[in-house]
Amino acid sequence: MRGLACIAMFQTHCYDAWLGGEARNTAFLKASQLLGTIPAPIFLFLAGISFALVTDKLLRRNLSASAISRTMLRRGAEIFAFGLLFRLQEFVIAWGWAPWSDLLRVDVLNIIGLSMILMALVCGVVLRVWNHKSVQHVPPMASDQTTPSEVLYLDHPNHLPTDTTPTDNSSRFRFALVAVPVALVGLIALLTPLLYTTWRPTWLPWPLESYIDGCHNIGSPQPWLFPLFPWAAFAFAGLAAGFILFSDQVTSNSPRIPAIFAVIGVAAIVGARQLDHSSFQLYSTYDYWHTSPNFLMMRIGLLLVILFLSYAWCRWGWATRGFSPMIQLGQTSLLVYWVHIEFVYGRFSLLPKRAETIAGATRGLLEIVLFMLLLSLIRTRIDWKKLERSMTFISKKNSRGVQPA
Repeated sequence: MRGLACIAMFQTHCYDAWLGGEARNTAFLKASQLLGTIPAPIFLFLAGISFALVTDKLLRRNLSASAISRTMLRRGAEIFAFGLLFRLQEFVIAWGWAPWSDLLRVDVLNIIGLSMILMALVCGVVLRVWNHKSVQHVPPMASDQTTPSEVLYLDHPNHLPTDTTPTDNSSRFRFALVAVPVALVGLIALLTPLLYTTWRPTWLPWPLESYIDGCHNIGSPQPWLFPLFPWAAFAFAGLAAGFILFSDQVTSNSPRIPAIFAVIGVAAIVGARQLDHSSFQLYSTYDYWHTSPNFLMMRIGLLLVILFLSYAWCRWGWATRGFSPMIQLGQTSLLVYWVHIEFVYGRFSLLPKRAETIAGATRGLLEIVLFMLLLSLIRTRIDWKKLERSMTFISKKNSRGVQPA
């Protein structure tokens, strides 16, 4: 699913950066940009699922609520720091023409990190209220060596715990871990239109207000930014989905819950479409593509359908027949996201910006995909720790062989 998000992200960025002339006024570019509304929700949704898997793993180890909260808060803070570092890198590369305000732009990595911090706080409250120590947990399997850091970052090898058998006395506790994120999704959906209009927190400095409504320093909410409202809703939706998936023994290849998710997703898509075309309007200002609860419902429905399709791809599709490029890209999605930006929008762009035909930009897109796939293989197929140990051994051996003059 991360690999699919990478492919959709590549095509959106490449066509947006390189198409020029009449090609920018075609339905082709509009379709490309529409497809580009999917990657960010996927990354946030999967951050929530990964968060749920790690939290469940820590619960099975009977860690205290405070220890679990600290672990998850630290991971969220690290991702947020990566987001700030990425903005600094972009500013340095664009030195001379990028405005200083770009350093404070609310981008997708920033909001993934903040969403993880919020999820850690919410889970911490639920754990304390329900006193999770009183719940019987399944001990971790001896063969399960996955650490929390392996699944919380965008890059991970998809190692999941192998024993997820729920106990009867934990059902109410797990229901709370699902119900609270779902309620927060609904709350974010209802508050977003108000926070973009009549309830705008204009009393805050713009760098802080931008994390709520994406105003940046322009004075009004901007559709190209990723504020907490509504984007954090996708992470909480993933958090709820992750706890449900983990409670149904999906790691034992049961397709029941993914199939149910697909049905719910289709129902959400149909329902959102019907509400959008109805005469009833809850808000005086209606912006379907950016703040409407209907479009948020539509996106979450699409995510649930994509989740099932990804499950089917990995269990019955081409992913079972050997090497899968999409799975490979998904394992290093943070790396390829970070690097490809420089070869599309940065000084090292493979093609002249806004000067290509559709055919020329498509050729560049294929080059980007192949280059990122090669980079991903280098990242995962080389044992860097073993290489480092070998280099250290050779260095020490050479230094012992040097005789004083």
